[in-house]
Amino acid sequence: MTCASCSTRVEKKLNKVPGVTAVVNLATERAHVEFPAELSNADLISVVEKAGYGASVLEDDTLDTSDSVARSNDFRRRFIVSVILSVPIIALSMIAAWQFAGWQWFITALGIPVAFWGGWPFHKAAFSAGRHGSSTMDTLVSLGVVTSMAWSLWALFFGGAGHIGYTMSMSGLLSLDAHGHTHIYVESAAMIVTFLLLGRWLESRSRRHAGDALRLLLSTGAPSAKLVQRADGSPADETIPATDLAVGDIFAVHAGQKIPTDGIVVSGSSAIDASLITGESTPIDVHEGDAVIGATILTNGSLRIRATRVGSDTTLAQMGRLLEQAQVGKAPIQRLADQIASVFVPGVLLIALATLLARIFVFDNSLDMALSSAITVLVVACPCALGLATPTALLVGSGRLSQHGVLISGPEALENAHSLDAIALDKTGTLTTGELTIADVVNHTATDTLAVLAGIEAHSHHPLARALVSGAHNRGVEPATVTDVREEVGRGLTARWNDEQIFAGSLAWLRENQVPVPALNEPGTIVACGSRMEFYGYVVLSDTIRTDAIEALTWLREQGIEPMMITGDNLASATTIANQLGITTVHANVLPEDKYAIITQLRAEGKKVAMVGDGINDAAALAAADLSIAMGSGTDVAQASADVTIVESRINVIPKMLRIGHKTLRIIKENLAWAFGYNLLAIPLAVFGIIAPGLAAIAMASSSVIVVANSLRLRNAR
Repeated sequence: MTCASCSTRVEKKLNKVPGVTAVVNLATERAHVEFPAELSNADLISVVEKAGYGASVLEDDTLDTSDSVARSNDFRRRFIVSVILSVPIIALSMIAAWQFAGWQWFITALGIPVAFWGGWPFHKAAFSAGRHGSSTMDTLVSLGVVTSMAWSLWALFFGGAGHIGYTMSMSGLLSLDAHGHTHIYVESAAMIVTFLLLGRWLESRSRRHAGDALRLLLSTGAPSAKLVQRADGSPADETIPATDLAVGDIFAVHAGQKIPTDGIVVSGSSAIDASLITGESTPIDVHEGDAVIGATILTNGSLRIRATRVGSDTTLAQMGRLLEQAQVGKAPIQRLADQIASVFVPGVLLIALATLLARIFVFDNSLDMALSSAITVLVVACPCALGLATPTALLVGSGRLSQHGVLISGPEALENAHSLDAIALDKTGTLTTGELTIADVVNHTATDTLAVLAGIEAHSHHPLARALVSGAHNRGVEPATVTDVREEVGRGLTARWNDEQIFAGSLAWLRENQVPVPALNEPGTIVACGSRMEFYGYVVLSDTIRTDAIEALTWLREQGIEPMMITGDNLASATTIANQLGITTVHANVLPEDKYAIITQLRAEGKKVAMVGDGINDAAALAAADLSIAMGSGTDVAQASADVTIVESRINVIPKMLRIGHKTLRIIKENLAWAFGYNLLAIPLAVFGIIAPGLAAIAMASSSVIVVANSLRLRNAR
């Protein structure tokens, strides 16, 4: 499939079959099809093939990107060869002083491989569409190229343009009756093919990157598992592929390793880095009886886990399906050129035919003049400016954005950035740096809580412990000297200080050990300490707000875009950050599917929503949003799912991206309006003989120059 109209055609053909419901994903070139039992896979494949495309049944969830990679590379190769050959063709055609003896044969020799080898993807797609009674942008391209080359070859061999000494002027308003001698249009064919190959290459690259999101997501799981007991209770001691695990198998995981599949802890305690799933940097303490998720990482200790879900049932696999569902469900950009081309192409053909017949049978013109007039209609209607309209504006606009550290996936991102109503932002890594720091120290006695905690936590490798010790050092606090430190991994620590046994960790851990913890409104992530005689106090740890977040959010509100927070963190921590940023809508304790549901609900309410995130947990929500923005510090999956990637993770770049994006989209629309307007004006002039083929080429070149010049205005966009 080469464009949105292709996927729409396949989808329509499948949905015409009784009982079939199909959704076609252009980005991944996959279709999700529900069909009745009386139909077979072969029946559905036959429907797709009759629509002019190939199909095969996927046996698993593995995303094979080899075809899309090959196609992107093919467009790139054809573009490079075509542009090298087209430069002398265009230069010699436009500048009469450079036209040496026999130049026309030289450019024709260069033009044939450009027109027919470089343009082969367009000719093939146009033939396929025509064979099934439809027309697309490729039909216009193929028709323009073939007509230009066919006329040029006729002119060289039979029309007088082939003699040595022939020159071609590109100036003057040449009427049909005064065109003097035959023109050739090799440069028109070369320009059409070269510029459209560039656009198609850029488009195929962005589509391939969209497919990469699924592949990257599915590759994040652990490749193997240390099996210690089989589901039937028999002992084992072997390393097996994670895909071979069965429900009920018990496997071991040690510090630094990924958990291979979803399960329940049967023995051991640990802190788990679940940022791949929750997006939050704060580790989760787990022990016997707690559920764990595949692809999360043990930060310390070791666990034995009984598998509860394997293969396609795991949380990771479900996230993959969720991401694909979101990508399929996202409405594709409405390709204005393709929509109008479906009516425009047959219209141009009818006009050219009518012109030919009218000049022969009504106006009694010669066949040469009639053919010249008809071909002028076709040549002047060639969509060179259409092909330039989007790629040139996109190249200049994206180049300008890249100077600000912003990468966009394609014109869809610019269109979707228009008229936003709300922007949903993940907390950790987006609004905050993801680095825990000490926000507050609360002493309930005369004891220096931070000093005692620093002394105890210095003996732990837990991420919270490291943040606390680092914070104490930065504040110049001398850690207390403690002895007999013992750690219960994933729970807390005990030590002796001033001849007392003291406990450090969560409030729940302290209460378990009979520390008299008072009733507290827990203000987020805290580490507390005390003895069985008294509660000393606690330290509040929180994310650091990005310095540029307030500025960016203020601008968004001024534009009528409501910022809201969607985070997997607890409500207390999320509310603390939100209050500092002036965000009034907060969704906390949300899982990946919750984020996706929130975005979907907002869109169902008629709002146009942007999503900003940085983790795998954000991937489905990013794909579901009208505009998805990934922070460059985040995971590859988040970036591959996004329309926009902010390389340096500076949130204040979002306003610049939206402003430049709006201007780029406006330029694209202006270019398209000019390209179609040019055709609406030029075609009648060609019909009535006001312009001849020579001026048709000038008009085409001029329209292209105007489109390029208009696009270059974006170089100074702010």
